[in-house]
Amino acid sequence: MLELQKKGCHNINLVSPSHQVYQIVESLESAFNRGLFLPIVYNTGSYDKLETLEALEGIVDIYLADFKLWTPELCARYLGARDYPEIARKAIKEMYRQVGDLVLDEQGMARKGLIVRHLVMPGLLKETEKILAFLKEELSPEIYLNLMGHYHPAGKASDFPEINRPLTKSEYEEALKLAKDLGFSKIDNTHRSLLDLLLLD
Repeated sequence: MLELQKKGCHNINLVSPSHQVYQIVESLESAFNRGLFLPIVYNTGSYDKLETLEALEGIVDIYLADFKLWTPELCARYLGARDYPEIARKAIKEMYRQVGDLVLDEQGMARKGLIVRHLVMPGLLKETEKILAFLKEELSPEIYLNLMGHYHPAGKASDFPEINRPLTKSEYEEALKLAKDLGFSKIDNTHRSLLDLLLLD
């Protein structure tokens, strides 16, 4: 981490780190004592225990959290984890309690706060709608929302015919409209021009 800081990195991004949190906390304490000052990013699918997140309070600056699906039956089918939505809701609320809305510095770099990512899935706009409603009601329409439209069937997607196709442009446009209609103003769709080329109806 200290070497990355010397090389000019903007943050320390811990990707899917839940299973190594206590080792990470120990190493971060050592790094802070030796001059680490970069923001710490916790990059997660949000299937995190509250105890794990509570151990990170005051250590993590930025939570980069996925909210994948809302319905337990769909989570069981696609994720193999029926309890995913319940755990994700609690986890994301705890993340928001700790760091609040995203704060950028004068260079536009993230310094602190929550970013929620949601991958729009083909045929599952109701899932998107329910997730966005939760984020608005339980957190804030001021959160930074990364609404992703790059879903592409791969791996075991062929086992599920209903999602074994790319997202269409109209589906992504509808998801974007849902977010705007709910009052979200900080929506990251920076890949929009690329999506316009890739998403077809």
